[in-house]
Amino acid sequence: MGDHTGTRKFRRVLLKLSGEALREPGSTDNISPPIVEDIAAQIKAAHQTGLEIAVVVGGGNFWRGVSASNKGMERATADYMGMLATVMNSLALQSMLEAMDVPTRVQSAIEMKNVAEPFIRRVAMRHLELGRVVIFAAGTGNPFFSTDTTAALRASEIGADCVFKATKVDGIYCSDPNKNPDAVRYDNISFHDCLTQQLKVMDATAFSLCMENNMPIIVFSMNEDDNIRRALVGEPMGTLVNATGQVG
Repeated sequence: MGDHTGTRKFRRVLLKLSGEALREPGSTDNISPPIVEDIAAQIKAAHQTGLEIAVVVGGGNFWRGVSASNKGMERATADYMGMLATVMNSLALQSMLEAMDVPTRVQSAIEMKNVAEPFIRRVAMRHLELGRVVIFAAGTGNPFFSTDTTAALRASEIGADCVFKATKVDGIYCSDPNKNPDAVRYDNISFHDCLTQQLKVMDATAFSLCMENNMPIIVFSMNEDDNIRRALVGEPMGTLVNATGQVG
């Protein structure tokens, strides 16, 4: 099951990256070009298998709206600033992908014609059909919504087969593996079981969107070499969350 014809076979996917994923741990850089280059190389390798790939990047390496609002800043303004941070990350990833000859478009939910296209659903879908990677920037364009919610929303809008959520852990556990050494990792789990066991997969709004639209989520670790490529081409890894809790 190590190739892209394995049990998890997708035609169009959405990859969700955190902003921190673009920063080398311990670095003072907000964006570390070697890290972005590695991520872009993995996306390119998956893209070359014929997979249609959309990407949503967070902005936490520059700015966290919730943290700022907890320190007294108005939440809406803090969130808009976070959305602008995602645009910088999206442009960095686009630049690296295009340097590798992967045609890439950034679509921003906040209009800024000089740096990105506006988000237009049908145009985004056409880009994907033509073999372009599409990066969705500026969140949903609305405050109070996370970039996880953006990923769930855009994946549903473009008819993606799955959301791949790259994290620091290698899947979903029955309890916190950092606190409980006996915590068991799930290979597959249903939306319903995630709710009843109160497992934190995404924030509630993002998770609800995926559940209502029957959008599978794969939570996997991006800490190991080549994991993004391996996950995207269908190698079983991390945890698959879907309606049935079963693969297929």
